[in-house]
Amino acid sequence: MSGPDPRVAAIRSAVTDAVADLPDGALVLVACSGGPDSLALAAGLAFVADRSRRAERPVALRAGAVVVDHGLQPGSSDAAAAAADACRRLGLDPVLVVAVDVAGPGGPEAAARAARHDAFEKAASDTGAAAVLLGHTLDDQAETVLLGLARGSGARSLAGMPATRGVLRRPLLALRRADTVAACEALGLEPWHDPTNAADHPAAGARSRVRDRVLPVLEDVLGPGVAAALARTAAQLREDAAALDALAGVLLADATQAVTGRHDGLVGLDCATLAAAPDAVRRRALRAAALTAGCPGGALHRTHVLALDALVVGWHGQGPAALPGRREGRRSYGTLVLGPGRDAAGGDEQFSPQRDEQQER
Repeated sequence: MSGPDPRVAAIRSAVTDAVADLPDGALVLVACSGGPDSLALAAGLAFVADRSRRAERPVALRAGAVVVDHGLQPGSSDAAAAAADACRRLGLDPVLVVAVDVAGPGGPEAAARAARHDAFEKAASDTGAAAVLLGHTLDDQAETVLLGLARGSGARSLAGMPATRGVLRRPLLALRRADTVAACEALGLEPWHDPTNAADHPAAGARSRVRDRVLPVLEDVLGPGVAAALARTAAQLREDAAALDALAGVLLADATQAVTGRHDGLVGLDCATLAAAPDAVRRRALRAAALTAGCPGGALHRTHVLALDALVVGWHGQGPAALPGRREGRRSYGTLVLGPGRDAAGGDEQFSPQRDEQQER
């Protein structure tokens, strides 16, 4: 008897690897939109859970699904209900349908992603799920890298999507979108195709245009393998970014000083310690410090970090550096202090060490 279609087998194997570290009896949810990627992943998870029920694990792995309705187009609730029904037919239980409010900074795509991820994490918390599987493929990773390049992003963004981050896991990052489409066909599944994913749709986002127009041109001009090369680049940059982030964490711990003031959330850093570090490590430490001080990550850009950096290595008596979230950074006699800005603090924030900045100049 012949085995399953090779694409089906590859997805099942990827899911098996992704959940191998979970304890017996763990609940795993799959994030399913009903599209080819997530539907193929849902089928793969259903198979792996069923196999565990056939005594390959002492206590069976449990498999469920979470479907997010973004409410961004007419009929979205019907599409969500259809995706949920497809998951139930695969044997997944529980199947949650969650409606979200898409609003926030960074444009509609970023806002939708943030709302979606919040919903996944809440679903995991509410159900006690150990993991939520996402259907991103190698093609999605390549698109992410291209979008990062076009926006002038740093290594953190160009590193793309990690295979695991918190409760979220992406088993299919080594597989192509064509593999999920073929797997659905082999399994007799009928995926839903989101019309906004077409580049010529009025609501199409940048990712859809990269997918339909940019990557095909690159493949035509540079030859096949561009998507795989971009995914390899992301993997290499992720390793580099992890190393630099670890060094930045050590630097931040070494530079941190006690600071007191009228308001909580003040972060004090020794400028001499920071200045002795390489630029890449120091700036990562400054970004982490700004986040700790209360700056919203989505609004914290390189220009803000460079303004803080100038207070450390380009000090000439300049005033505070304005930061998002009504925060600011200022220097006082060798200490960089990050915290609420003057408008947020209801006046000029007082903090220690409290030396005249002109003395330092």
